[in-house]
Amino acid sequence: QVQLVESGGGLAQAGGSLRLSCTASGRTFGSFATGWFRQAPGKEREIVAAVSRSGSSTYYTDSVKGRFTISRDNAKNTMYLQMNSLKPDDTAVYFCAATARVFTIVTLHNMYDYWGQGTQVTVSS
Repeated sequence: QVQLVESGGGLAQAGGSLRLSCTASGRTFGSFATGWFRQAPGKEREIVAAVSRSGSSTYYTDSVKGRFTISRDNAKNTMYLQMNSLKPDDTAVYFCAATARVFTIVTLHNMYDYWGQGTQVTVSS
């Protein structure tokens, strides 16, 4: 079992930056591959970025490549999402997720077993 808590969401202007954090408690954080998802009103939940257990491998959905950076610090039981050059289309509830099923990148939401409660990100134009 692992519990995940997101923080760092809020309101930003287009072109601005926010940094999301996902802090885990319970089992050793390095036992989980992790990722960030987002869900906008009326839309399905989508993968934003994912990172392997060690942090050596990462994945980004095309719309955030070059703007967002995913990272993790297993010693601090925390995963981060640095979001730069924000756009109004980035507005959504952002969720962190974890899975112990695999060692590397996981992009399918149904492969994740643990989810945070979500944090709202709103980008104004």
